[in-house]
Amino acid sequence: MSGLQMSSDVDAFKALAHPVRLGIVHHLAAEGEICACDFTAVFTVSQPTISAHLKVLREAGLVTARRDGNTICYALAPGALSGLAGRLAALAG
Repeated sequence: MSGLQMSSDVDAFKALAHPVRLGIVHHLAAEGEICACDFTAVFTVSQPTISAHLKVLREAGLVTARRDGNTICYALAPGALSGLAGRLAALAG
């Protein structure tokens, strides 16, 4: 594994280590695409906090964002989780 790949894996695992961010990923996996404002009904944190968590997930390459008028909708980045799962499985042998 290259140093660059290891660095991006570390960023992804750090992003997933927070309970709200892991919950966001869980909801995106179940529902596909969700607008940022809809997460405030799911979590007991403010909209700015949700936005900050989504930014971390986006910068870690785990989610993608699509603007729809004034709202931003998020979805899981294609292959991001399966790539992490594959590398974990390889470590487990």
